[in-house]
Amino acid sequence: MRFLIQRTRSVSVHIEGVPVAETSRPGMLILVGITPEDTEADIHYLVSKALQLRIFDDEAGVMNRSVLEVGGEVTVVSQFTLLADTHKGNRPSYLRAARGEQAEPLYNKVVQTLQERLGKPVGTGRFGADMQVSLVNDGPVTIWIDSQNRSY
Repeated sequence: MRFLIQRTRSVSVHIEGVPVAETSRPGMLILVGITPEDTEADIHYLVSKALQLRIFDDEAGVMNRSVLEVGGEVTVVSQFTLLADTHKGNRPSYLRAARGEQAEPLYNKVVQTLQERLGKPVGTGRFGADMQVSLVNDGPVTIWIDSQNRSY
């Protein structure tokens, strides 16, 4: 499982022109890519890591606070293209991404786990939908976490 985390000032997710998630408060957008091998252990590792990342400024302007400490908002969007394989040719392969029937329950568990740990709802897109995601990346700060490659 992969999380691409962006520290944000605002996020909006629209489907067919209708807003399904919006915030104008600081926080993070988490894009989630799921593989066929992923389990709830991957979810717990990534959620814990994401919520504890010290990527928000303290009073001295140093990135020393987590989203939990600053009371930030979290928006989560499924994105199978995070698993793209671009090694061969110019057309990305998505064979490493889990199929919808396997990925959707895991995505829903990611959302549920984040909500439980945050103690409040998170914004979401709709699994499998064509979404328009807008954000103001603050910093910019973008962090990549892969539960299958914990060495970095």
